Amino acid sequence: MTDPAALLEKYYQDVRPKPDKCFIDGAELRAKIEFVCRCLTNKAPIRFLMACLLGKLDDSKVDIRKPYTEIGGKGTYSGRAYDEQFVEPFVIKYKLPTNPTTAFLTPAFRNIDRKLTTDLVLVGRPRQVYTNVLELLDLVQRGKVAPSDALKEIIRFLLIIKSENETRMKQLLRELKHSEDTLPLSSEQTVTLLQQNLSSKNSSRLPVLMVAAAYLSVKDRIGETALPLQSHTAADSQTGSIGDVEVTLINDDQIVTCYEMKDKRVTIVDIENALKKISTLKYRVDNYIFITTDVIEYEVNEYAKSVYNKSGIEIAVLDCIGFVRHFLHFFHRYRTSFLDIYQSLVLAEPDSSVSQPLKEAFLVLRKAAESDK
Repeated sequence: MTDPAALLEKYYQDVRPKPDKCFIDGAELRAKIEFVCRCLTNKAPIRFLMACLLGKLDDSKVDIRKPYTEIGGKGTYSGRAYDEQFVEPFVIKYKLPTNPTTAFLTPAFRNIDRKLTTDLVLVGRPRQVYTNVLELLDLVQRGKVAPSDALKEIIRFLLIIKSENETRMKQLLRELKHSEDTLPLSSEQTVTLLQQNLSSKNSSRLPVLMVAAAYLSVKDRIGETALPLQSHTAADSQTGSIGDVEVTLINDDQIVTCYEMKDKRVTIVDIENALKKISTLKYRVDNYIFITTDVIEYEVNEYAKSVYNKSGIEIAVLDCIGFVRHFLHFFHRYRTSFLDIYQSLVLAEPDSSVSQPLKEAFLVLRKAAESDK
């Protein structure tokens, strides 16, 4: 048995000074590992592999293809335990481009009760990333690849990708700074920029950041502010939050307005669920507002209006862009502050909430908008 945390730290320190040094000789296998590490749409397999390799290094007697105690028989181990106890704090500490939460709760890696052999079909996309994972596990188990070399190679690629991402972001930010002497974007130009950003793939987190940025940019003016945002993947029951954006009076911790974001149509059931949630609170919430990027149905809007007479709580369903447009015109002199705060929130989000390409896309769109002026 080894100390898994110390082992990860040692490998990181071994790899960091010379990220160009390869630990896997075969170009084909190296390319397959790189494919897993660079997959933008599915980063769960990276942590899955790291946890399995760490389990094998910690106990050479385990079968690396059996990272589930439910499988039974000899050689089983808990890959999830290695993932959560050792891999997670490691990737967070060094801000490596992986998922921030365990891979073992993602659909493809959940509830498996058989050995992970190469003939197993894991349901997920892209298919190739899972094929590569199973092939690597098989090679390690058959002694064709040392688990230490495979783990170091993964860390190496993650460091390379991280460096590439940081270099691109710094360049984009430098280019934006060159345009600081230009006329600020108008409110409508800002709205167009946000609409373009929202039309990108996997942009469901952006409405949360827009509403939070609105409150943060005028908090001193209105005497209200948004509380720190919870993780995009965390459930309200886990965090104790009421909604996606919670607004309090400055110097007070009592929530007066709550926003819930929907990337689909709001329903009457959504409103009823919100009322049930509010009814369990020990204090009064004045406003519960749904922000949607979809169509607002007349019946739902009318039902929301009717709630006040029964509960004394205002329920509203607002269009995301409509909300932002009205805010920008109402607080016209704060529009640049809003955009800067929104940008900082976007860039501060983990890649699992706002992907690296989506962050870069926003900076490119903003640069283009300001350059056009």
